[in-house]
Amino acid sequence: MLIAAVVVVISVLGVLSYGLFNSLTNTVETGQFELMQSIVDDALRGAENKALARAELVADLPATKRLMAARDRPGLLAEFGEMFAKQKARHGVDQAQFHVPPATSFLRLNDPSKFGDDLTRFRPIVVAVNRERASRKGFAIARSGPAIFGVAPISDPSGNALGSFEIGIDFAPLLVALKSAHGLDLALFVEGASLREFAAGIDPAKLGDQNQVGRFIRFTATNATLMQGLVGAADIAAVNAPTHYTREDQGNFYGVLLIPLKNGSGESLGVIAAARNFNGTRAAAGQSLVWQICFSIIAIVILSGMIVIVIRGFLLQPLKVINTRFAALSAGQPAEPIEDPGAYPAEMSQILALYERIRSRKSRPGTTP
Repeated sequence: MLIAAVVVVISVLGVLSYGLFNSLTNTVETGQFELMQSIVDDALRGAENKALARAELVADLPATKRLMAARDRPGLLAEFGEMFAKQKARHGVDQAQFHVPPATSFLRLNDPSKFGDDLTRFRPIVVAVNRERASRKGFAIARSGPAIFGVAPISDPSGNALGSFEIGIDFAPLLVALKSAHGLDLALFVEGASLREFAAGIDPAKLGDQNQVGRFIRFTATNATLMQGLVGAADIAAVNAPTHYTREDQGNFYGVLLIPLKNGSGESLGVIAAARNFNGTRAAAGQSLVWQICFSIIAIVILSGMIVIVIRGFLLQPLKVINTRFAALSAGQPAEPIEDPGAYPAEMSQILALYERIRSRKSRPGTTP
C-alpha cells in the first residue's frame, strides 16, 4: 500500500509539473505571436508613412501644382517619370498616380497609357482625399494590384483643389525584407473577386488555380510551398481580427499569425499570414515530458527501495524477533533475553519492557506469568 501511495503521489506531482511547464511553454509562444504581430504591424505602418511622405512631397512641389493646373499629362510624365523609375528600383514603390476630382485617374506613372477611368468604386481613400482635401493612407487594390498607399491632395497657390497624388508601395519587397530581418515567412492573400474585378493590369498567371485558396488568391509569398501547407482556405475564411495557431508541416512545428487587411471603407481586402518556426519550444516541451517520466520512475524506485529497507530492516525484522520471543514464552520454552535492545526503534520500548517483565517473572522459580 505504501509503495502504491508513492507511485500515485509521484505520478500526480509529475503530471502537475508537466502541466506547469506546458503553461510556461504556451506563455513563451504567446509572447512570440505578440512579437510577430508587432513586427508586421510596425512594418505596415512604416510603409504607409513612407508612402504618404513621398506623396505629400510630390504634391507640394511647385511643378506639380503648375502642371496639374494646366492638366499637362505629358509634362507630368516628363517631370516625374524618372523619379518614379528610381523609386521603383530602390524602394519598392510600385505605383504612382495623379487624380482629378472626384476620383478619376489622370496619369499613372507606372502605366502611362491607362488613364481616364473612374476609381470611385474601389478607391475610397482617393475619394476621401479629394472630398476632404486631407491626406490619407491605407491599403487598396488598384489597377496594378494591391499596395500600401499614401494619398495627398494637390492645391494651387490660392488653395483651390487641383486633384491628388498617390504613392503605392508593393507588398512583396516588404515581406522579403521582414523575412531577411526577422526570420519570418509571410504570404499575402487577396480577395479573389476584388482582384479580378479591379486589378486589370496584373499578371494573369497570379490568378491561376495554383494560387487559389478558397475565395482568396495567394498573391505573393516568401515561401509559397511552406505557406501552402500552413494556411488553408478554412483558416482565412473568416479572419476579422488578428488570430494565431500552431501547425506541424513536414516534421516541423510553426506558429502562424493571420492579420486581416481592410481598405478605407472597412471592407476586407485580404489577409497577411506570418509563420515562425516553433521547433525550439515544442522540442523543449517534448524533452520535458521525457525527463518528467524519467525522474518519476527514478523517484518511485528510490522511495520504494527506501520503504522496503526501512520497513523490513527497522520494523519487520525487530517485530519478527519479538514475536519469536513471545511465541517461545507462550510455548513454555526457555525465555531468552533480547540482545542489544538499544538497537530497536524507540517506539518498541514498551513492547520490549513488557517482554522483559514477563520473562523475568517466568524465570523466577514458582512464578507464573
